[in-house]
Amino acid sequence: MLDVIWNPESCEVLDKAFLGEEIARHQRSMLGSGHGFWEWDLSTNKLRWYGVFWRELGYNEMDIQHMTEPEVLLNYIHPEDREPFYESIQDTIKKGVPLDLCYRLQSKMGYFLWVRVNGQGYRDEHGWTHHIAGVNYNISQLKQTEQALRASEARYSRIIAGTRDGVWDWDIESNKIEFSDICWEQIGFSTTDIESRNLRNIADWEARMSQHDVDRFKQALRDHILEGAPFDIEYQIRAKDGSMRWIRARAEATYNKEGRAIRVSGSNMDVTELKNTQLAVVQAKVAAEKANQAKSEFLSSMSHELRTPLNAILGYAQLFDYDDNLRKDQKESVAEIHKAGNHLLHLINEVLDLAKIEAGRMTLSLEPVVPERVLNDSLTLLKPLAEENDIELSVQLGELGATPIFADFTRLKQALINLGSNAVKYNRKNGKVVIALELAGPDAMRILVRDTGYGIPEAQREQVFEPFNRLNAECGAVEGSGVGLVITKRLVEMMQGKLDYHSVVNTGTQFWVELPLAKEGEEGVSARAEAVLSEKRKELAVEGDFRILYIEDNPANTRLFEKIIDRFEQLSVTTVMEPLLGIYEARTAPPDIIVLDINLPDLDGYEVLEVLKNDARTKNIPVVALSANAMSIDVNKGLKAGFIDYLTKPVEVNRLIEVFNQLLNKA
Repeated sequence: MLDVIWNPESCEVLDKAFLGEEIARHQRSMLGSGHGFWEWDLSTNKLRWYGVFWRELGYNEMDIQHMTEPEVLLNYIHPEDREPFYESIQDTIKKGVPLDLCYRLQSKMGYFLWVRVNGQGYRDEHGWTHHIAGVNYNISQLKQTEQALRASEARYSRIIAGTRDGVWDWDIESNKIEFSDICWEQIGFSTTDIESRNLRNIADWEARMSQHDVDRFKQALRDHILEGAPFDIEYQIRAKDGSMRWIRARAEATYNKEGRAIRVSGSNMDVTELKNTQLAVVQAKVAAEKANQAKSEFLSSMSHELRTPLNAILGYAQLFDYDDNLRKDQKESVAEIHKAGNHLLHLINEVLDLAKIEAGRMTLSLEPVVPERVLNDSLTLLKPLAEENDIELSVQLGELGATPIFADFTRLKQALINLGSNAVKYNRKNGKVVIALELAGPDAMRILVRDTGYGIPEAQREQVFEPFNRLNAECGAVEGSGVGLVITKRLVEMMQGKLDYHSVVNTGTQFWVELPLAKEGEEGVSARAEAVLSEKRKELAVEGDFRILYIEDNPANTRLFEKIIDRFEQLSVTTVMEPLLGIYEARTAPPDIIVLDINLPDLDGYEVLEVLKNDARTKNIPVVALSANAMSIDVNKGLKAGFIDYLTKPVEVNRLIEVFNQLLNKA
């Protein structure tokens, strides 16, 4: 019997050889185990150690010789563990409780290792404990694994709690489904409600769903388990307050070795806010379309109603020009009618142009335009007006007249005629108007329109480009609508240009249109991507795998961006062409960076950014603007709105890589 303590007095014959072999066998067992065996003789208060335990902690034979007293051993135990250790020893001595304790023991190097001790006391016939014996073994690796598992569990618990997504688990064999408290909290139930109502059953959950959604949910589960179809479903559920909440459920099945599903684990995301946003956007879009349609119908009607009588007025006024029987004063009156009618027609055309621009219905055809040609066409229309007002009109083309710029010929001519006519009308008697060309850096040209008029006070700068604001000129003799400059500015900006001015009171004003110089025609997407990447570029200096979400409605731009990202193995990209889908993608599969266009359908980039910033799931994702709106005012507006950076098109890969290096190294 191995559990009986050997007593030499009970043996009639003592075989020393046999006894020696038994002792050697036990020594081999103790040394081979790597544990520390010990015995404490309470009568002498001495400890004896066997095995390699202390040697593994770095101690030598001389050190071990000093560990023969329990009081000395206490000095090697971690201060926080001494009292529990002492109490356990006392329970073993006094009550006979088996010794089973984990504590920290100091190594020779000074650091502490986790040790587990198991032992028991041995008593005499009077019940007094005379010996305690046991074994120590090193459980540091086990403790590290345990701590790592706890840390991992805590981390995932924090992640799940941070997402505010509920989780559920269906044990198929027992047909039991467990919901986390957050599932119920999503629909308005408190922890107290969950406990008091015992809300743990799938029947409680299904009772708050419509039968149609219950059937859809079950069918989606069957398809997932039997056919491997993704389980991703949205449904409505009645909340505690009676309102309807939208839940997005996603899940994954677990299969045994035989391929049979044994459980399904999933998550519930409350997407009510997103659904409400989508509904509000759709409703706003419908309302905007109706308003736009009403506006278009009104403008069309107004144009028709005004042009119809104007047709008669101007038509008959022109017929009078052929009547030789009119007196001089009658001809002057007819000329005034003709002049007033033309002015009214001009006003109608300008208002309609402004309405088209604001509604986004004015289309431009951007192409290389030779400045000399567009200026000559403009001068043909401006010269009669200049002669009528005794204004000297001149053009200074220099060597730039034949250098093409990138613009829409017709709209550029309209802009120059607006600027030129203003320079003539608001000039002094016998004043001058000069139209000139100059370079504005290596990639742009300015068309200058300079007059010798009365100038514009600096205090009125903010009012210059306001619709229907004529800066008090309506009190004078010069006719106008107050929208010409507004139209001109917006046309120029639509051509990727800038319009500004400099004025000195009582000296004159110089307006200028700045437009990009024309370049060779754009190549295909692959060639452009190859070209920008073949240039000497910065290296992507990030480690790990990162995902980019690109929200852009132009297919050519998305293909170009994808081809650029494909060159970097650390990066992957998801492209979305609709802003609402982009928001949905960011919420459900948060990327490391979002690259966002500004001019998008339904929601512009600023509205998308606002949604992302106000959503707990996406507010910490860096959002970078990538837009063709490249004016400094656009860049400043974007940075103030909250974009982490603002890049302009055409995309500059070196700049893009700089942004990735900066942001992803912080991830």
